[in-house]
Amino acid sequence: MRPVREVKLLSSTDERRFEVLRAIVADYVATKEPVGSKVLVERHNLGVSSATVRNDMAVLEAEGYITQPHTSSGRVPTDKGYRQFVDRIADVKPLSAAERRAILEFLESGVDLDDILRRGVRLLAQLTRQVAIVQYPTLSASSVRHLEVVALTPARLLLVLITDTGRVDQRIVELGDVLDDEGLSDLRVLLGAALEGKRLAAASIAVSELAENAPTRIRDAVVRAATVLVETLVEHPEERLVLGGTANLTRNAADFAGLSGSLRSVLEALEEQVVILKLLAAAQQPGMVTVRIGEETQIEQMRGASMVSTGYGAQGTVLGGMGVLGPTRMDYPGTIASVAAVARYIGEVLAER
Repeated sequence: MRPVREVKLLSSTDERRFEVLRAIVADYVATKEPVGSKVLVERHNLGVSSATVRNDMAVLEAEGYITQPHTSSGRVPTDKGYRQFVDRIADVKPLSAAERRAILEFLESGVDLDDILRRGVRLLAQLTRQVAIVQYPTLSASSVRHLEVVALTPARLLLVLITDTGRVDQRIVELGDVLDDEGLSDLRVLLGAALEGKRLAAASIAVSELAENAPTRIRDAVVRAATVLVETLVEHPEERLVLGGTANLTRNAADFAGLSGSLRSVLEALEEQVVILKLLAAAQQPGMVTVRIGEETQIEQMRGASMVSTGYGAQGTVLGGMGVLGPTRMDYPGTIASVAAVARYIGEVLAER
């Protein structure tokens, strides 16, 4: 998968300078050390002299793609440099067949939606060595697959609501009076007809209108069940995100030193969640990977971080967003490939449930 980018023709000199930038990014991501011209010539087959590399580095620095962090001769990429690098990733290394099979088998072992999402973030955090984030399927994109009505006692019901995204909600309904078997059967049919197959917003409206035409003998039960169901169909913001690998962020604390987007502020943003949800909101379709680098997040707390995100879903429907958060010094090609693969397989697994 690759990010959307504008392609323009470059001169041979521009191409050579981009190869120098690519080498600087690769070395800095791998070593965490500023990169000098001597090291570039020794490690990379750039096909030009040291003097030419030094000149190219001077131009790249003047144009804002690299910078000198202190008095050493080494340079590091800037946000603009990383953006240029990401925009020109021609091919993202695909995962091997064994890797893809392992991912799918691991996710398919999930027993329910919660388990699948937890497995997804744990796997993504391991693959990228960054913080992995997945958003619960948004209820606005879900439909009611089935409603089960179980009599716990003659005056108490258990409602089990199952959505097509695998979400399962269980609620107790206390009845004002006992309900016989015939009344229970009628209630089950009435609620099922109103809910099943409808998007949750439409289902909420349909169930709230049931009491108007409900048979008198079960009207009170319908009102009580409908009240509980409407509450169930409302979003639960506290359940929106699952995070994994937060410790990976703390291992890269040095990457945030001296930046306004310090490690502490990034951790606070993760705690708030609303900041992360805002970044995931742009992931509108499965298969398109979005990369935001440093200031591109437009969030002061995140200036030292990058986020690679996409949407996951099935049959063309986006169920939620997922991605990876880490320092701007990250392995972008590998991270993009991992995010795209895990999102794809989560969508496939949920579609089969």
